Amino acid sequence: MAKCEEGYLCEVCGADVELLSDSDLYLRYVTGMLDPETLHTSPERHIRCNPTLAQFIVEERFEPVEVTGVFDKRTLDPEFVARREELATRGWLRLREVAELEIPITEYPLPEIREKLQQQANKEQER
Repeated sequence: MAKCEEGYLCEVCGADVELLSDSDLYLRYVTGMLDPETLHTSPERHIRCNPTLAQFIVEERFEPVEVTGVFDKRTLDPEFVARREELATRGWLRLREVAELEIPITEYPLPEIREKLQQQANKEQER
């Protein structure tokens, strides 16, 4: 089967990442954790296959993920954890939202991320 016909396979478990709301790649994209220029070359994972990020999604429809060790959010700075939970949760909710919309991929990111990307593009055009 040609690579383009394989779908998006998780680099951790090898299974197909069928739903946008399960995509670690797109979660990182919509939250500004991934440069849009590398979206098409970055590996895909299920959100739950990246527990260090998944643990920050705090929403009743998302089964909590616990991490042990140095990346356990319970051992991190509470202010950092609160900011990361807010961002990751909003990003996950955005993925659920855009899955139902017919919008260009450039409109997937959260509003403040789209604004930041637009500002960067404007600066590059000025050069």
